[in-house]
Amino acid sequence: MKSLKKMSLFLMLAAVMVFTAACGGGDNEGGNGEELEGSVVIDGSGTVYPFMARMAENYMGEQENVSVEVSRSGTSAGFKKFLAEDGTDYNNASRQIKDEEKAKAEELGIEVQEMKVALDGITIVINKDNDWATELTEQEVKDIFLASAGKKKWSDVRADFPNEEIKTYGPNENHGTYEFMFETILEEQDLPEDINLQQDYSTLVDLVSKDKNAIGFFGYGYYESNKDKLSAVKVDFGNGPVEPSLDTIKEDGDYAPFTRPVFTYLNVNNAKEKPQVLDYAIYTMNNAQDVAKETGFAPLSDEDVQASLDTLNGLKK
Repeated sequence: MKSLKKMSLFLMLAAVMVFTAACGGGDNEGGNGEELEGSVVIDGSGTVYPFMARMAENYMGEQENVSVEVSRSGTSAGFKKFLAEDGTDYNNASRQIKDEEKAKAEELGIEVQEMKVALDGITIVINKDNDWATELTEQEVKDIFLASAGKKKWSDVRADFPNEEIKTYGPNENHGTYEFMFETILEEQDLPEDINLQQDYSTLVDLVSKDKNAIGFFGYGYYESNKDKLSAVKVDFGNGPVEPSLDTIKEDGDYAPFTRPVFTYLNVNNAKEKPQVLDYAIYTMNNAQDVAKETGFAPLSDEDVQASLDTLNGLKK
């Protein structure tokens, strides 16, 4: 009799477990919960790369038969690969798609869906031994990176700064971060002719960390993962110096003038043909807020996330 009761209890628990597994749930579910296979190919922004690499790793942990390849050629270079015959499934971007890129997509018959995934802050970084430029006004930052301002030495910025040549660094023109600095912060005025522009963010970190007179810029996430090598400048936008952080990098936050959204762009044609591509998009938005905080980005609002999910779920119909 006891054996019969034990068997009945075991069967009941097993049934509950099966029902729970079938229901799925939790923040980490993808688009439909079914087992998928195939590949997802992503390129683009170096800034967005840490976010998307973590997302891909998490996704492949749940969908073991899907291979997600994430590269980082830069926003603009990535769009060239995305907007091509047999192009990539996604392009990560630290700026919005340009009109000429939209025109190219239309020419090729590619339907493109913009997905805002997080918020980033352009972070001004200096060498650890730089103890004079730890706080700068917004205008001083602009003047350092404006060719027309003629700030060649630190003493040109402030009289009590060292009489040493300023060495400026930043990502090259392939990156949306460069374009945001040039187009938005500097209002399309030229950067210094002698600025050292690099394709690889890790190279920028290394160069600034070895040069006492260096000052550079890139996304907050790269600074966050290299705090042991660099210092971040506190920027005074008019109400006192503000340190970039997940609390200040918000569209209405204290660091708002240097804050921008970052994106990934989905090839909808591919998403409709390959279930794993659409599933990955839905998974990304379901998990965007958590992965953002884990990789040095400020998370989106619940409203922004839900709006994207509504659009993506509509593609399943």
